[in-house]
Amino acid sequence: MIVLHRLVRLLVVLIVVTFLSFALLNLLPGDPVTQILGLSATEESRAQLRQELGLDEPLLVRYLDWLAGLGVGDFGNSYISRMPVGTELAERLPVTLELLVAAQIVALGLAIPVGVAAARRAGRALDQVLTTLSFALLSTPVFVLGVLLILVFAVNLQVLPATGWTSISVDIGWNLTSVILPAITLGCGQFAVYARLLRTDLIATLQEDYITLARARGLSPRRILWRHALRPSAITLITAIGLNLGALIGGTVIIETLFGLPGIGRLIVDSIFSRDYLTVQGGVVLISVGYVVVNFAVDLVYAAVDPRIRRA
Repeated sequence: MIVLHRLVRLLVVLIVVTFLSFALLNLLPGDPVTQILGLSATEESRAQLRQELGLDEPLLVRYLDWLAGLGVGDFGNSYISRMPVGTELAERLPVTLELLVAAQIVALGLAIPVGVAAARRAGRALDQVLTTLSFALLSTPVFVLGVLLILVFAVNLQVLPATGWTSISVDIGWNLTSVILPAITLGCGQFAVYARLLRTDLIATLQEDYITLARARGLSPRRILWRHALRPSAITLITAIGLNLGALIGGTVIIETLFGLPGIGRLIVDSIFSRDYLTVQGGVVLISVGYVVVNFAVDLVYAAVDPRIRRA
């Protein structure tokens, strides 16, 4: 029943999100015909192309036709490249997934030890530094941070590339080199959120009665912190990871454009400018499905982290 309920919610989210994006795209000035043929095209050629692309049909009819194709796995063909949208998305998806995973590794790899250390020394110098750093990172837009990192590491120090992408199948070393700056840029804001959440929950957990009992039994502070306090304190952190997926995906649109990465985010931006409606729709579907699936996975992780939820 839970899985069925989730699937129904997924379908509702997909229909609402895709219809709204489809309608909003059609409200933009210009159309794909002008992008393809140019302003000097004759009315006859424009009308013929509109008929070939199906743009002469009402918006609702075009949306329902697209939705019917989606039901059998057909995303349609791009208006501009005439390639299947599914093929273009499959080519770009690994770049975006690697960027998202790398950004989360950066964020969690920094947030967990820093948050734990700040909770152990609440109110001291390290905790105050974390608070200041968190506010600074949260108030800095990702594109500003990205430009600063490019200026320091690519222009001044010249140790990392400013733009470009090397596939992991071509050269794993150059692949890691090309993903470092984008991942740090995207992960820094998430690090600030995760570290503050973990620090706050750990401070509250360390005041619980069972922690006092563990201390009375003579358990070491390290064992109490990492074995007994961290797991129940991670529930809010896990929730934030799922909810922040939307922010991360939105950040990839900016980061992929800034660093010249051939991912889904950049494809969506380019398709919006070229009025390639079906390609944008395919990207929206992929993002919507990913968001719902990750949040469903977060619910399953709750049970693994907290036995009380599993028993309930």
